[in-house]
Amino acid sequence: MSTPAFDVVVRNARVATASDVFVSDIGITNGKIAVLGLGLASGKVEMDAAGRVVTPGGVDAHCHLDQPMDPPVRMADGFESGTRSAACGGTTTVIPFAAQQKGESLRAAVDDYHRRADGQAHVDYAFHLIVSDPTPEVLTQELPALIAEGYTSFKLYMTYDALKLNDAQVLDVLAVAREHGAMAMVHAENADAIEWLTRRLEAAGRTAPRWHAHARPMLVEREATHRAIALSQLVDVPILIVHVSGREAVEQIRWARSHGLQIFAETCPQYLFLTAEDLGIDDSYKGARCVCSPPPRDKANQQVIWDGLADGLFTLISSDHAPFRFDAPEGKRPGGQEVPFRHIPNGIPGLETRLPLLYSEGVLGGRITLEKFVELTATNPAKAYGLHPRKGTIAPGSDADLVIWDEGEFVVDNKLLHHNVDYTPYAGMTLRAWPAVTLASGQVVWDGHEFFPRQGQGQFLRCGPPTLRPRLR
Repeated sequence: MSTPAFDVVVRNARVATASDVFVSDIGITNGKIAVLGLGLASGKVEMDAAGRVVTPGGVDAHCHLDQPMDPPVRMADGFESGTRSAACGGTTTVIPFAAQQKGESLRAAVDDYHRRADGQAHVDYAFHLIVSDPTPEVLTQELPALIAEGYTSFKLYMTYDALKLNDAQVLDVLAVAREHGAMAMVHAENADAIEWLTRRLEAAGRTAPRWHAHARPMLVEREATHRAIALSQLVDVPILIVHVSGREAVEQIRWARSHGLQIFAETCPQYLFLTAEDLGIDDSYKGARCVCSPPPRDKANQQVIWDGLADGLFTLISSDHAPFRFDAPEGKRPGGQEVPFRHIPNGIPGLETRLPLLYSEGVLGGRITLEKFVELTATNPAKAYGLHPRKGTIAPGSDADLVIWDEGEFVVDNKLLHHNVDYTPYAGMTLRAWPAVTLASGQVVWDGHEFFPRQGQGQFLRCGPPTLRPRLR
């Protein structure tokens, strides 16, 4: 009896990449894609895709797992539950954040985050950095050394007191990004405008969750986006504006692109599927579940974001998974209390639902092509953070991270999800697709019904320089 030529063969696949869709078998050896072709020799494991779409495993390049928080608040998902949830939703690489605390070294933040992740992950992961205290030592020693070690991206905040940088500090960090070939991500909201609006709302007794959206109108995102673009232009370095929510910020990015500036943009499912009404139409606390920053906008704005995905304005789509339990003293009810919107932990869960939402309403809804779906959810995130072609594509030599898709009716129910959060903002939605099988490094980790743990087998990835090029308009 002949020895099988491959560890795994996926047959009769409708393979989708960022540039092509074609029928092929996929031969896998030692966790890598060995060959694509028809009529491949046998594998130790044979899988029949039966003509279904097979995409690269998703790369969720903006999510938060086990990030240090001020007590009593604590994130619900660490690396074990977060990567379990990711895998069941078709995501096989996650990039959360090693967050520097003010007064702490950046190196200490990275070391602490490795301790939190070690031995926990079911899928591969890398780290972004959050730079909140750019001291001379951080700028001249720690940050350049960490970039050289494979931490080639970092996030800068223009809001949140514990994290925000002033313009001079942003320029200092962007100069390091330029010198050392790193990717700078920017959370663009005007902190002073938000604080001014918040104080006025509080003085009027308007503190329910729904007022969070009134404290962060599109104007504060537009102004900060414009300023971030200007600072990027001054240093002459690319930046990526994260979780873009609204038409006014989109217009700023279109202007920058039309003037030849290297500005990348990210958005998230909450800006395609939620609106400000999900924060509440009265003073009920239920809206706390959807408090995130920037907040969801209105229905008309959803179309603006869809248009940006279709025409190339957006470079990638991430979940911005920020997992806080709703009915818990360590979550959206700090200390067990219904608190004013200023004190509600910001963020919503979305690791597991990101790909099914976009495949269902984007691809099957006729809003984006299958190739664009792959580009936004896998290929471009891998390129932006120096992981391509190991991640983000289906090609010989790439990791055998694959998703076989089932198309049909799937009703979103939090009881069927695998995160450690007690709700999903998408509960009750009827989707048209869900991952039937997820393979991570050639191993089945999700078969559409059951999760197969790989705890500790997820590898830490050292990132290279970004290889993404913006589309100039």
